[in-house]
Amino acid sequence: MKCTGKTIILCAAAAGVLLTGCALSVSGSAAVGYEAEHYNKSIYEAELFAENLCVATEDVPLDNAPEAGNYTAAALFDLDRNETDFAYHVHERLYPASTTKIMTALVAIKNADLSDVVTVGADADESSFAPDEQTCGLKAGDKLTLEDLLYGLLLYSGNDNAVAIADYVGGSMEGFAEMMNEEAARLMATESHFLNSNGLHNENHYTTAYDLYLIFNECIKQDEFLDIIETKAYTADITGSDGVKRQITWEPTSFYALGEAALPQNAAVIGGKTGTTKEAGNCLILLSEDRQNKPYISVVMGADTKSILYEDMTGIIEAIPEEE
Repeated sequence: MKCTGKTIILCAAAAGVLLTGCALSVSGSAAVGYEAEHYNKSIYEAELFAENLCVATEDVPLDNAPEAGNYTAAALFDLDRNETDFAYHVHERLYPASTTKIMTALVAIKNADLSDVVTVGADADESSFAPDEQTCGLKAGDKLTLEDLLYGLLLYSGNDNAVAIADYVGGSMEGFAEMMNEEAARLMATESHFLNSNGLHNENHYTTAYDLYLIFNECIKQDEFLDIIETKAYTADITGSDGVKRQITWEPTSFYALGEAALPQNAAVIGGKTGTTKEAGNCLILLSEDRQNKPYISVVMGADTKSILYEDMTGIIEAIPEEE
């Protein structure tokens, strides 16, 4: 699935650097060096990339959309018409929390065979994470496929899965983060900088609502990604270090999938990715289709609570303009 249609004059990823500011100040030589290297893209290159993309260089109002105040940034992108129907602070630099994992999945899908069997390292053992950090129950020495890891990553948001994927595909977390940043640069998501595969907080790990759109828009072109986010539950077959086999079932963290949030009345929710940390607030990026089966990407970042996150996301989707 991809946007098709008119050619856009200027890529918002480049224009946003020139025309908008960033409210979150991020320090650190790594981030500054990354910006210096990747922000200075030519307008010509941006024009070529921006063909068939939705662009937002400034706020775009939408009738009946939820008012700002309970979220930090939000957007609605019409993939059929290549139009930004709604945009609020989409170039504001924010912490992504586990929405990071869409980039993790994208890099893994593009650079490795999903049938490969991965051996989990000690740094991906569930005991390596704090009690409030989501894990899928991996143990050092476990063997499972990369595909299994991706299901746990995207459905259950396992931080242990994210580390195991980074170690296998990138050789290390540092090597994988470099691959993530290279992919972001290729997608012109130049307002982002990644340091890890799971989104656990680091002040130099950040993105924007618009960059998340660019990344997610690329993700949904991958059949494997779509298959995962549409899945209601997944059972992984795991062989432990002692040779004992076990199964673990993972379900989505989305309140829509769990039946804990009212679904939009005018669209079908296909799937997406959640993210929550104290610093990031509550975040969600989503693919949905209206009654005419036309696709939309919607984003909400920095919502105060999970209930508000889903109320606002539903409100944005239900504000999709009716066809004339």
